[in-house]
Amino acid sequence: MSTTAINHPAAGDHVRIFDTTLRDGEQAPGFSMTPTQKVELAQLLAAMHVDVIEAGFAAASPGDAAAVTEIAREIEGPTLCSLSRASIGDIDAAAEALSPARRKRIHIFLATSPIHREAKLRMSRLEVLKAIETALSHAAECFDEVEFSAEDALRTEDDFLTEAMACAATHGADVLNVPDTVGVSEPGEIRRVFERLMREVERPEHVIFSAHCHNDLGLAVSNSLAAVQAGARQVECAINGIGERAGNCSLEELVMALNVRPDIFPAATRVDTTQLWPASQKLMRLTGAPVAPNKAIVGKNAFAHEAGIHQHGMIADRRTYEIMTPESVGAPGSELVLGKHSGKHALNQRLAQLGYQPDPERLNEVFREFKRLADDHGEVTDADLVSLMEGYSESGSAWQVMRTELRTTAGPRPKQFARVELSHPDRGRVSDIASGEGPVAAAFAAVQRITGRKADVIGLETKMLRSQTGREFVAEIEVDLEGQRVRGRARGPDVVTAAIDSLLFAFERQPAPHTPQQTAQPAVM
Repeated sequence: MSTTAINHPAAGDHVRIFDTTLRDGEQAPGFSMTPTQKVELAQLLAAMHVDVIEAGFAAASPGDAAAVTEIAREIEGPTLCSLSRASIGDIDAAAEALSPARRKRIHIFLATSPIHREAKLRMSRLEVLKAIETALSHAAECFDEVEFSAEDALRTEDDFLTEAMACAATHGADVLNVPDTVGVSEPGEIRRVFERLMREVERPEHVIFSAHCHNDLGLAVSNSLAAVQAGARQVECAINGIGERAGNCSLEELVMALNVRPDIFPAATRVDTTQLWPASQKLMRLTGAPVAPNKAIVGKNAFAHEAGIHQHGMIADRRTYEIMTPESVGAPGSELVLGKHSGKHALNQRLAQLGYQPDPERLNEVFREFKRLADDHGEVTDADLVSLMEGYSESGSAWQVMRTELRTTAGPRPKQFARVELSHPDRGRVSDIASGEGPVAAAFAAVQRITGRKADVIGLETKMLRSQTGREFVAEIEVDLEGQRVRGRARGPDVVTAAIDSLLFAFERQPAPHTPQQTAQPAVM
């Protein structure tokens, strides 16, 4: 099975990736982005080599139009697109917003299903066809490419859907999009619909069909793949599958399914798959909306293994349990999660990665303590292992958190302060006070003043666990220390203590060339 990073298919086998993260994805509750954030994400999409970026809905608001224009100015490579209703005003707004773009597309939609025609549009079949003709004829003069979407296509009568698509193709559509707007279909039905449309719709040779599937029944990716098997040569999708209601087809899942199983799917994309993980991480940071740990391709557990049998297989040959490499999607790497299901092989490998090579007798002792710890806490962190081997504090560091105090000033622009007290075998108790954008950032600033270490935090994840010993928090951090990325993971009785311990453990894994001996002088809070 293929694990290559980039596919370069023959021209006839190319599936275009139409990314709608910035339009359908961004309009979903909780995913709104500023124009600056949209440009940042669009830059990643361009680096990923998606074919089309739907930058927004220019007629929706002045802010959306401004964001579309900014993206059109800044982004090179992909075709840039704006959504539009089948109205002259919307089309002209899209043309103005996209004017700086190197290559412009308009995406015109009009509902075709009986329920939409009657309840929303109050239009007859003939009126719908006339609206399509008028809108597309006008758009053909303003854009490099025109796409038409028959909204709610999967609930439209077969004969009328064919007629509407043929009408669009006759009046300038380059792409005919068949959206499952409410996510009601299933792969067999989708395949039959696309096969029928490809047979029955008269169109110029260059015109392709496109799929846009929603995930209300959890079938968006499967339905999109079925459309590709039936001949669709564009798929509309979004990073992390975000979008209206349950979301859209997940870009990363679709791309990797095509990449890993070319024996099943007759076409491939031109996406640089090594950009999938970074784009997913960027979207999570921008929106504050994480994906589920078991999310395919980009979830935290996508390349994590805890069961002893799986871990033994991974140590012997990673292909035993991984159908793609984490490197192929830009992920940090496979991870053997140490828990109560883990075996001695995985424990010994992790200890070696931490710089320990215990003899068989010592390994047996540590393994017994490890199992006890796993039963109590569920997951054993690297910091726990260092603590077992060295007898350090629970952070796995020579430093131990003795006390934290957090304060926030009142007023329209509040500030956060943290007082942190640490203990060290040689330096004794040292405390300091610092401010930051949030309590954890303030605590990190105080820790860095005390230890004399500088760290740029790349990412921090925290979660609450309930174990036999009660509630506790686990923090996992990734920092840049003197140009090197270092990760730390630790647990604590509260979020801030766990986060501090994870930072201290990262310091422990990357010792400073010279550790300052002076005691920091605390400020007055």
